[in-house]
Amino acid sequence: MHYKYNLLLAAAALIIFSCHNNSQDNNISISPEAGTSYKAGDKVTVKTHYSADSKPDSLVYLVDSVKVGVSKDSTGLILKTDTMPLGARIITARVYKDGKNQEISTNIVLLAASPPEQYTYKVIKTFPHDTSSYTEGLQYADGVLYESTGNYGHSTIRKSDLNTGKALQMTRLDSKYFGEGIAVVDNKVIQMTYREKVGFVYDGSSLKLLNTFKNYVGVEGWGMCSDGKKLYFDDSTNRIWFLNKDNYRQTGFIEVYDDKQAVNDINELEYIDGKLYANVYTKDTILVINPKTGAVLQRVDMKNLWPNADRPANFDYLNNVLNGIAWDEKGKRLFVTGKKWPHVYQVEFIKK
Repeated sequence: MHYKYNLLLAAAALIIFSCHNNSQDNNISISPEAGTSYKAGDKVTVKTHYSADSKPDSLVYLVDSVKVGVSKDSTGLILKTDTMPLGARIITARVYKDGKNQEISTNIVLLAASPPEQYTYKVIKTFPHDTSSYTEGLQYADGVLYESTGNYGHSTIRKSDLNTGKALQMTRLDSKYFGEGIAVVDNKVIQMTYREKVGFVYDGSSLKLLNTFKNYVGVEGWGMCSDGKKLYFDDSTNRIWFLNKDNYRQTGFIEVYDDKQAVNDINELEYIDGKLYANVYTKDTILVINPKTGAVLQRVDMKNLWPNADRPANFDYLNNVLNGIAWDEKGKRLFVTGKKWPHVYQVEFIKK
């Protein structure tokens, strides 16, 4: 039920914006060319080009509206990219001449510095899982699994016993809501919804609904997790938003890229030892992501976790996909499952 969001519109808007600004004065232009790709850590030479009669009095350079350098001639500046978030970065030259100024802009696309390390997995142990649970969010806390399930008319928030798979507590959502990602933080459970633009806050002990809030961040509501200080929230694209854990308002974002391109369909999230772990929707893949830059550090091939040969003849491969990552911080155990799967798997990732 999820749909891929196309970021090409945003890229096209950047290019149109750049061309519009460069046309203000045909004697002034900026390089590099819009849309040029670089790897994180590359040094980018930014220059403003002009004719002798258009020579400016001074130049101010900005990246995403933040001042990064000043120049008085065409030598430009060397832009360091090693600490920049990945994705499209807008570079602007503010040109001052005769008491007036104009801006010309271009953009670059910053990719991860190196290919992600390739990993596979080993199953340590299996646990039962409720096959009616269309898993959207999963977290292990307080000795139990917190799980958000989706589908209209069947969405819940629940606590389950890991060893039996049985629900210990459950709160059902109104049939107009499709439950999505969750985060357990400060003895509260925050749950997002798919397209309803509503979030729910529950008491962590009783799962009693405490309040609701409007959520207009992102395209849709998908996965969520927390590092204890803020929430991470994704929306069907390659973007992971930062939200204030108390008022759920946006405070920033990263965009997920490997060394070649944007990685879309980032779904269920878990924060583990300073990194983000994410399912890729409809793929047997888990990514390990740098939460500061968006770089894909590792790609884990999860094929055959639940072997196809063991699945029923009428199995819904399109919808009942791998989804759900939970981390037992105290026991250092990693759990994964899928939508309506019969097992929760304790796994260990192994480098290929």
